Amino acid sequence: MDDHKKNVEIINGFSFTRRNFLKYSGIVVIGVGFGGCADDGGDGDGDSNGNGNGDTTVASSTGYLLVDTKKCQGCVSCMLACSLVHEGFESLSLARIQVVQNPLGNFPDDISLSHCRQCVEPACLQVCPVGALHADADNGYVRTIDSEKCIGCKSCVKACPYEPGRSIWNFQENYSQKCDLCSGASYWNEQGGISGKQACVTVCPMKALQFTTQIPVQTGDAGYDVNLRDEIWGALGYTTK
Repeated sequence: MDDHKKNVEIINGFSFTRRNFLKYSGIVVIGVGFGGCADDGGDGDGDSNGNGNGDTTVASSTGYLLVDTKKCQGCVSCMLACSLVHEGFESLSLARIQVVQNPLGNFPDDISLSHCRQCVEPACLQVCPVGALHADADNGYVRTIDSEKCIGCKSCVKACPYEPGRSIWNFQENYSQKCDLCSGASYWNEQGGISGKQACVTVCPMKALQFTTQIPVQTGDAGYDVNLRDEIWGALGYTTK
């Protein structure tokens, strides 16, 4: 950690190195095949689940992230913040939220945000053979991965019905990780989780991300890709909420 504290600039509670922030802030993740989404979370493999007892019933999460892709400018600040507060350094590859840009697409279909939906019926949780991916009762039943239990089988990565998958493979530590709504953000000086703040929501300069305790519509993307535009956006000709 000592190396990460050198030449650090504190911005809104985040520790960004000036060199790395300038280096990465202009990068947008390129991905042409970004739009393929299944219709809901599904049951995954009904023969195995993270509970290890054959019971596929999982308590619903009490926290969710919503996004307005029409407001998102693809600056990847959310990705930098996510990796920084969880890993202690900026890494677009280890961010638990992914900004995906289609260079051949037209607005508003040229940018999408891939963030964990905290599915009511989480396929990833149900296929975990060791219970590493579980509904965290201490954090509002947010779907969370216990890295100490994870055996690196990547079952959760493969089971996610959305593209790109919402479980991220940590190639440095060889285990899976996913959005925990910052409950495990040990490098942040703020309280995360459902009763605290989320780094991506806090740092987004366009306010294109929002936290909610209401369960979004599970079919399709309409429940998660929402209208967060106010009257200022209305003056620019956008449809406002």
